[in-house]
Amino acid sequence: MTKKPRSVDLTQVTEWDDGKMRRKDDYLAAEEPLEIRVGEHPLSVTMRTPGHDLELAAGFLFTEGLVQRAEQILRLASLTPVNTPDRGNVVEAELSPEAAPDFEKMRRHFFAASSCGICGKASIDAVRSRLLRPPNADFRLSAELLVRLPDALRSSQDVFERTGGLHAAALFDAGGKLLALREDIGRHNAVDKVIGWALREGRLPLSDCVLLVSGRGGFEIVQKAIVAGVPVVASVSAPSSLAVQLARELRLTLVGFLRGRRFVIYAGDERVVESKPARK
Repeated sequence: MTKKPRSVDLTQVTEWDDGKMRRKDDYLAAEEPLEIRVGEHPLSVTMRTPGHDLELAAGFLFTEGLVQRAEQILRLASLTPVNTPDRGNVVEAELSPEAAPDFEKMRRHFFAASSCGICGKASIDAVRSRLLRPPNADFRLSAELLVRLPDALRSSQDVFERTGGLHAAALFDAGGKLLALREDIGRHNAVDKVIGWALREGRLPLSDCVLLVSGRGGFEIVQKAIVAGVPVVASVSAPSSLAVQLARELRLTLVGFLRGRRFVIYAGDERVVESKPARK
């Protein structure tokens, strides 16, 4: 019987605490390579936390522009290497003929490490030159709803509570309801898992949703959100300069430093509305 992928590993550590040293058990966020193939052709290797691998592969294929619709992914399957029967570290995709890449003409291959979402791309310009449509201009949400989202994210981060070592991406609807949350050692992988879930569930475009990510809001996260039609991206830390530039160019609402009752809007402030004061 195939074992469930482990997102957490247990190890022995030595803890020093105020002059006292002791041995104890500790949890680590699992990190393993995942190879994504199209047919027999290797396409990408990403360091990820095992789990939701098919969603990760689907989200990667979509956000990187290899497919535009779920129907173009004819099959996704996890392959189990012979020498590691309990871990499936390869996902093989079969794409429809119009979506299958021409590997003879491809000049670059994707390589994404857990700390870098755009490694291996020929240039940032190659990403920005894609035909990305501005997200839903009519979407609005209240500031009071926005500040409640981080608590909802943290309360649902099962693995983070044990390890402290994972990023999370959470998708909320306009009313603040949590639709999907995925954790991964790579923040861009967590986003791909959420978008892959939406793709496989037939929920794209995500034109009435908010994407909340732990950590910083980087360029690759903004790019992936725009591909999926997300109008608002929020992060608990700072965005990068390129993320802000892309968000402003394509009119996405980008929020940073979403902590407590404070946040900073870097782009698209028209989508965030002030709450009406309560009547006395």
